[in-house]
Amino acid sequence: MTEITVNGRIHEVAVEPETPLLWVLRDTLGMTGTKYGCGIGQCGACTVMIDGQATRSCQVPVESLGAAKVVTIDAIEDDEVGRRVVDAWVSVQVAQCGYCQSGQVMAATALLKGNPRPTDRDIADAMTGLCRCGTYNRIAEAVRLAAG
Repeated sequence: MTEITVNGRIHEVAVEPETPLLWVLRDTLGMTGTKYGCGIGQCGACTVMIDGQATRSCQVPVESLGAAKVVTIDAIEDDEVGRRVVDAWVSVQVAQCGYCQSGQVMAATALLKGNPRPTDRDIADAMTGLCRCGTYNRIAEAVRLAAG
């Protein structure tokens, strides 16, 4: 058994140590808000926060978590910054296809928690490469709106 902390709750999971966190979240814990995209850490659909850092969960073996705290899209609105990001996403109507939005919101939340007043360059660096639809102007607008 492996013990992991997700969204403030401790879970005991019976999985192989090298199982990617993404599959533990989706298949073992039933948290399907975190999406599978490419499986190689490129697209960002699987982004979660691990100890506050935006992380591609498809690349994280569950054994490497230790006492780290994982936050998923399922609990992001419980966080003040996460709530602002979600509200901004809706206000600006960021989503086109919507598939990567959970990863986008997680990346934006991690950015704003670490840097409450990001520059346009900071936003581009944190958010580029996550969306295939090409809604980057709306993404940047939503991040600026959430930053206040």
